[in-house]
Amino acid sequence: MPRLWDDSLYAGSAVFYAQGRLPYPERLAGIFCERLGLDGTGRLLDLGCGPGSLTLLLAPLFEETVAIDADADMIRVGMGEASRRDIHNVRWKHAYAEDLENVGTFRAISLAQSFHWMDRTVVARKIRNLLRPDGYCVYVGATTHEGTGSTSGSSLPAVPRTAITELVRSYLGPERRAGQQIIVGGSTADEQDAVFHEAGFAGPEVVTVPGGDLLERSEDQIVASVLSLSSAAPHLFGDRLPEFTDHLRRLLRTASPDGGFAEQLQDMRLVLWRA
Repeated sequence: MPRLWDDSLYAGSAVFYAQGRLPYPERLAGIFCERLGLDGTGRLLDLGCGPGSLTLLLAPLFEETVAIDADADMIRVGMGEASRRDIHNVRWKHAYAEDLENVGTFRAISLAQSFHWMDRTVVARKIRNLLRPDGYCVYVGATTHEGTGSTSGSSLPAVPRTAITELVRSYLGPERRAGQQIIVGGSTADEQDAVFHEAGFAGPEVVTVPGGDLLERSEDQIVASVLSLSSAAPHLFGDRLPEFTDHLRRLLRTASPDGGFAEQLQDMRLVLWRA
């Protein structure tokens, strides 16, 4: 299971990721705390932290958090957001997960929307050795670039995601782009479970974090959500990026002349693996 990451994967996307992705709900932190029996002590390692979307939700549950990402711009944006939110117990580190050294031990390690880019066999073995005997690795299965598609209960229109996908394909082609690669298929839950079992973890325990929240979204946020994707990262459009964003905005204004949309949070899954 070789590492799929390359340094162009999310080039130029960090600021859009922070602006455009749907948030993790506060109740996720509550479930995390309850299931792991947290008491405000211990350390968290958020691996593949991006711009800190999950990091900054979970950091108050721990004495210290270490946030690591392979994209330096993601770390920069995360640090800025931590400062803005007055959260000061996070150490930010630009590094590959496969190269982790000298980071100490942890009460919990979280992986959210990142594990599939890593050499999972190497990383699972490494983080198994970074956990305390009572520790957990928590895989957070979430889709935050788009909602369920339902807008029941809102007067605002749904985001025209199918039309957006077709627009991206008209610029970048039918195959899914990701950095320097074309991505075909993806890992399955069974494959991922096998990786953790082979690394010596016990489990898993699976907990559903219910979605359902309806959020009001602006045109700018929807544009940002598209550009936050590895398959639609700004650099992939080259000098056609202004043309694409203008085309995207015209599509959105056709769907909502006032520029407002509604999106409903999808359910999320916490997959808990014991050390």
